[in-house]
Amino acid sequence: MAISLKGAIASRTEAETIALGGMLAPLLEPDDVIALSGDLGAGKTCLTKGVASGLGVVEHVTSPTFNIMLEHHGRLTLYHFDLYRLERADQLEDIDFFAALEAGGACIIEWGERFPERMPEDYLAVEISIAEDDTRHFTLVAYGPRGDRLANAWLATAEAGRVAP
Repeated sequence: MAISLKGAIASRTEAETIALGGMLAPLLEPDDVIALSGDLGAGKTCLTKGVASGLGVVEHVTSPTFNIMLEHHGRLTLYHFDLYRLERADQLEDIDFFAALEAGGACIIEWGERFPERMPEDYLAVEISIAEDDTRHFTLVAYGPRGDRLANAWLATAEAGRVAP
């Protein structure tokens, strides 16, 4: 599996983070997987709200911390996972994780770094860090050719949309 650090995008506000998600949404294709990592409050769910909005999801998007997985319907079905409370990789079977990966929708996985060995071979990892001034930095790491194309397209779209460099 080819792994490639693609670049980073910065966001100064919640509105910019939602806009970043909105820029990613039209780039998503069936079976795309985005794994989000970052501290509590880093902006994982906020970014997902933007993706959901960009996919035409009308219902309110919240973190699936207690549900573990929430399904939202738009242009693509969005499977939104939060793996924070899972302790073992075998629990992924119990939440239909692998079925969702192949269901023809897009998957966003919060805390995906908890089980890297169970991620698909081709996906985009987004590592979110918070600077001292509260700016969020979204570092894109591509796994496989589709992850690479998705990262490149999102970086170009964000740059064209004049989101903070």
